[in-house]
Amino acid sequence: MRASVLLFLIVGGCAAATHYFVTLGVDWATGIAPAWSNLIGFLCAFPVSYLGHRNLSFAGTKAPHRTALPKLMAVSGTAFVGNQIMLAALLEYTPLPLWLALGIVLFFVALSTWLLGRYWAFAHPPA
Repeated sequence: MRASVLLFLIVGGCAAATHYFVTLGVDWATGIAPAWSNLIGFLCAFPVSYLGHRNLSFAGTKAPHRTALPKLMAVSGTAFVGNQIMLAALLEYTPLPLWLALGIVLFFVALSTWLLGRYWAFAHPPA
């Protein structure tokens, strides 16, 4: 369990960094609305998350890709909806800049993603 948590933190950190820096890069380069740059960041980070968790964090899983991938997509999609709502609220109702608001949001979304990944998306099927 400790190794799984450590690997999750490493993979999650890489996925979060991908999401964070792509979002900020797209925002900086294009000036599009933060919701759109956040979506692009999420879409770039998802493969990092899935492949890293599949091969490292939850490497012992026996769940086939056809089961785990849709579940992690559901987990990640749900987390992204929460991410968008929290980010929009922080940007609308606080003076926080995008870089700080996004960092706060990604931090709080990470725990729920781990719990759902561990106990649902990559859970071992019953014997």
